[in-house]
Amino acid sequence: MDDMLAMGKQILAMQPFSVLLGAELTDFSEKTAELRVPIRKDLMQQHGFLHGGVVSYAADNALTYAGGGALKSAVLTSEFKINYVRPALGEYIVARAKVVYAGKTQAVCRCDVFTIKDAEERLCATAQGTITKIGKSGINGMD
Repeated sequence: MDDMLAMGKQILAMQPFSVLLGAELTDFSEKTAELRVPIRKDLMQQHGFLHGGVVSYAADNALTYAGGGALKSAVLTSEFKINYVRPALGEYIVARAKVVYAGKTQAVCRCDVFTIKDAEERLCATAQGTITKIGKSGINGMD
């Protein structure tokens, strides 16, 4: 495992909400990130779909990782928008984020969230966010 992915996994383990959801960082580079979240019964809404808040969490966190990788700093989401295109059903969701633009203090990132069932991917949401630098060095303040 490369150093950046190992550091990203360490940071994810320090996020109690991410641990509660069972999130796993599966890819992390200077301009991309991929996060997986299992679809469990206790994360569903009343119609039997994965709760939109869980889908939104996955997109937001993946966006923040991608932006943090590009800015090489501690970061926070300063703006975020999501479009749900179909209900999330299956075994897990995967959020894939990439940097669209990175300046000195902020990065604009895009993320697609897919639901996975029987190894088939289906788009369930797409998001865009602005990630803002808050630290001096190191991704998420770790260096």
